[in-house]
Amino acid sequence: MIIETQMLPKNINGICLFPFIFVRDKSNKVLINHELIHYEQQKELAILPFYIWYLYEQFTNGYKENRFEVEAKKNQYNLEYLNNRMRYAF
Repeated sequence: MIIETQMLPKNINGICLFPFIFVRDKSNKVLINHELIHYEQQKELAILPFYIWYLYEQFTNGYKENRFEVEAKKNQYNLEYLNNRMRYAF
């Protein structure tokens, strides 16, 4: 479920907290696609393990090198990506 809200911190335009996706601008297709990639990652890893692994990546590799962010950023402009995405593509 995608929810448009202005209640996000100023430096965050979107966040996926399964099963919800919160975004500032629901018309931003690239942002929605980026968050939907995270949605699929979370489903694949049974949600809780995703958050543990994501936080581990954040602390060890940083945001720009976080494997989940790398996949989402690399493919956010390809609006067909999720139709052909291989499981565990991160």
